[in-house]
Amino acid sequence: MRKILERLAKGEMSIDEAEELLKLSAIEKVSNIAKVDIGREFRKGIPEIILASGKAPKETARIALHVMKKRGRAIISKADDKCIKAVKAKVKSDADLFINKRSGIVVIKRKDFKLEKTGGKIGIITAGTSDIPVAEEAKIIAEEMGCDVFTAYDVGIAGIHRLFRPLKNMLKEDVDAIIVVAGMEGALPALVAGLVDIPVIGVPTSLSFGFGEKGVSALMAMLQACPLGLSVVNIDNGVAAGAFAALISNRVASKRIKS
Repeated sequence: MRKILERLAKGEMSIDEAEELLKLSAIEKVSNIAKVDIGREFRKGIPEIILASGKAPKETARIALHVMKKRGRAIISKADDKCIKAVKAKVKSDADLFINKRSGIVVIKRKDFKLEKTGGKIGIITAGTSDIPVAEEAKIIAEEMGCDVFTAYDVGIAGIHRLFRPLKNMLKEDVDAIIVVAGMEGALPALVAGLVDIPVIGVPTSLSFGFGEKGVSALMAMLQACPLGLSVVNIDNGVAAGAFAALISNRVASKRIKS
């Protein structure tokens, strides 16, 4: 809302255009399927993200196209091959389609959509290569919220010497938050949180087996970690981690720019 008012005050848009954008903050209904929160990004700084899991592929595609037409961009998470196929069939030549199959993220943008950089900086670390899909999910969400993201993958405690150089580089880049993704016993986020004076967000992944399988052991370890400054999202929830880190980073960046 503030951005709209600033643009209006600068004469960059008409009163009619500003009124239309402000009206978009109302929740819209797509057919009889979903009630889309078109104004979420204005209100919260987080774009509307469509969860594909549990939806029919054609429904997901229809919702995404509606959001894209209204807001210029639509983001889909947890998209499988059937969902991606349905989206491809709906997208026309006037839109750009970005697909990251590894993370299950799909982004559709109008040709005229411009992503504004905020100046926010985020680091993302994974314990193993199997944790990368969840890390990529977080990375794309943070980037779509205007942040620059620095990554270091496969630097877990099984070879702890691998961690220190990339962590040092992130500190040199002056990142505002660090996301740490780990499965198995989930020890890496606590270790990182004990080394830095930056908010750390732990993401447990479902990569574990036996006792505490499907990420339960990693989640429990992170929740009861000793170092302060560590928050934890749910198992495999890269979207929440990316959004949370971006909220922190964007707020810090806004203050940094003003000063």
